[in-house]
Amino acid sequence: MLRTMATATGKQPFASDPSENSALFRLFYRAWRPTRLGRCVNRIAGWLSAIGLLPASQVAVEVRGRKSGRTRVNPAVIATVEGRQYLVAILGPESKWVKNVEAAGGYVTIRRGRRRQVHLVLVPADQRAPVLQEYVRVAASGRLHFPVRASDPLSKFAAIAERYPVYRVDPATYE
Repeated sequence: MLRTMATATGKQPFASDPSENSALFRLFYRAWRPTRLGRCVNRIAGWLSAIGLLPASQVAVEVRGRKSGRTRVNPAVIATVEGRQYLVAILGPESKWVKNVEAAGGYVTIRRGRRRQVHLVLVPADQRAPVLQEYVRVAASGRLHFPVRASDPLSKFAAIAERYPVYRVDPATYE
């Protein structure tokens, strides 16, 4: 049975999360959302990322919850392309951390041993393919959420780019 999810614009629904093809991963993610076990593992991964115990590309993203106002911590992998850092929303535009980032105007804290205030800038869909390709290459478990392999041509990444929000990490400059 295929599940569909509308994009942020409400148009072009797309198929279920590719990670659900794995029985093991279905314990952690269902219908583009983490399960209770997935949330617990993400909480632990966020903590380990924040103190710097996971690989260097793994960070914790802290953002104020749009409803609760409490700080939310999500583990994330940073992909570096042409010297710029990017975050990818592997669960798509409807994930809670994406909505929290939008509500916060893109201002978040990235932790990896130390705190760094940054501004996340949404990358247009037509510019996401190289970042998605690099992300699939460096993100061990995150790559399971993509219907492509790192060795696939850039055109395959361009075809799925609208499904996955990509944010460029810029230094925070408050106005």
